[in-house]
Amino acid sequence: MRHAELRAAETAKAERPNHHEHLQGRLLRRQPLLHLHQPDPVEGTALKDAISGVDAVLFVSPEYNRSIPGALKNAIDWASRPWGQNSFDHIPAAVIGASIGAIGTAVGQQSLRAVLSFCNARQMTAPEAYIHYTPEVFGDDGTVHNASTEKFLRNYMTEFRNHIHRVLTVLPR
Repeated sequence: MRHAELRAAETAKAERPNHHEHLQGRLLRRQPLLHLHQPDPVEGTALKDAISGVDAVLFVSPEYNRSIPGALKNAIDWASRPWGQNSFDHIPAAVIGASIGAIGTAVGQQSLRAVLSFCNARQMTAPEAYIHYTPEVFGDDGTVHNASTEKFLRNYMTEFRNHIHRVLTVLPR
């Protein structure tokens, strides 16, 4: 590009309004900052109280758009606030889920693990459990009909129990 064309392009860009920044600023101004200036909702306080009364948390979640459900993220956000009162700090935690997709809830679990890492939860990292849901494996009442899946889930829960014991031995709640 020649020097004159470059200057013309820079001038045109400078004079053109940045619609993205304008729209983004407008959207941000309209969002209430509930958790910064208002007390926790009753449900948020109840969740914090429930977490304080347990030794560990097992997250069983579906995968929505390769992430976690919005309601789960909101619940984690409320339970981790305000600063210094994070209900997940040092709590033993594990993540599991089932999906009709071939990779189970693998991507959603990674998203949840990132959030839990920020919350300082002590996560069980192995074994991982990405369950492919099919009607042949699980009954309508939730019972497991597949022997290898049942064995895997039993072993997973045994590992989680051992993880809880190890974490609480070092970091009692």
